[in-house]
Amino acid sequence: MPHTHVLRQARRVVVKVGSSLVTNDGRGLDEQAIAQWSEQLAALVNQGKEVVMVSSGAVAEGMKRLGWPSRPKVLHELQAAAAVGQMGLVQMYETKLRSHGVRSAQVLLTHADLADRERYLNARSTLMTLLDLKVVPVINENDTVVTDEIKFGDNDTLAALVANLIEADVLIILTDQVGMYTADPRSNPGAEFVSLAKAGDPALETMAGGAGSGIGKGGMITKVLAAKRAANSGASTVIASGREPNVLLRLSAGEAIGTCLLAQTPKSQARKRWMADHLQLRGAVRIDDGAVSKVVKEGKSLLPIGMVSVIGDFTRGDVVAIQDVNGREVARGLANYDSAEARLICKKSSAQLSEVLGFVSEQEMIHRTNLLVTAPTL
Repeated sequence: MPHTHVLRQARRVVVKVGSSLVTNDGRGLDEQAIAQWSEQLAALVNQGKEVVMVSSGAVAEGMKRLGWPSRPKVLHELQAAAAVGQMGLVQMYETKLRSHGVRSAQVLLTHADLADRERYLNARSTLMTLLDLKVVPVINENDTVVTDEIKFGDNDTLAALVANLIEADVLIILTDQVGMYTADPRSNPGAEFVSLAKAGDPALETMAGGAGSGIGKGGMITKVLAAKRAANSGASTVIASGREPNVLLRLSAGEAIGTCLLAQTPKSQARKRWMADHLQLRGAVRIDDGAVSKVVKEGKSLLPIGMVSVIGDFTRGDVVAIQDVNGREVARGLANYDSAEARLICKKSSAQLSEVLGFVSEQEMIHRTNLLVTAPTL
């Protein structure tokens, strides 16, 4: 079955663990569970995979440390609990991962970070750099600053957005359930287990029961919707029990555990479709014939030295056209520098960027992973 190959063939993986698992159903951080996941994450890194952990649990741990018996309803008290709990959460992941020779990093995100083009690109660059360094980013929503308007709402959504952000191959959502059923198995004895389905299939949302059902309140509907969102960038999703022994390693070995929701669009095609159809161009850079050949024929990044002029006004993270000297579009991509900076670095080598700008954001004007060739091969 395709199910068995999803993680085995994946290079870049996002793992999400829910609050009930991390905090042993709200009793405070479950050190043994985090130790087991950390051991598996380290093993995946040693297999050559790039791994990101999205972990809940900060508020519950903060409540325990503050001696609060029940979850506060006032926003600033929730934020205070998150701030206190985050210390313990990150400390535990850092300690457990380090014991297996793997470094970790804390990354806190809000919806605004991913909605704003420039901050989106900054977050992406940071995460990609950490992965290149074989560091495991531990990501959580930045609960200390969010308001109701910018909350992700749940870490399933956050995990899916992170999968989109870094173009993950697979999203693994670890939960306290073994996977999905066609109906709530607690009230429907005829409910059948769903081993394999297509992400985004409307029937899945019906099976999860919507937000009003018992199982929906348990969070299955948010996981189905997260899988649908992750599939937009070509990532398949596995929903499995975090209490299953060595679940990540067994999935990596090809074992069919939990529910696999397959993305229908390959990752490369999903990104190309997104670049080609859904973004308004903010400006253009014109490049010399040598750079056209590098970008179009060889699939290389666009370096400043190949740029001859800049058209329009755009900011870092905007999508811009790449044109030949006659103004014909040959590609498009996400700009690493705004239009004013781009004008300054035209025809400059990468080594000269710091001298010209006083800083270096990236060596490339547009990195090849953020670049789509739109002209036929010349």
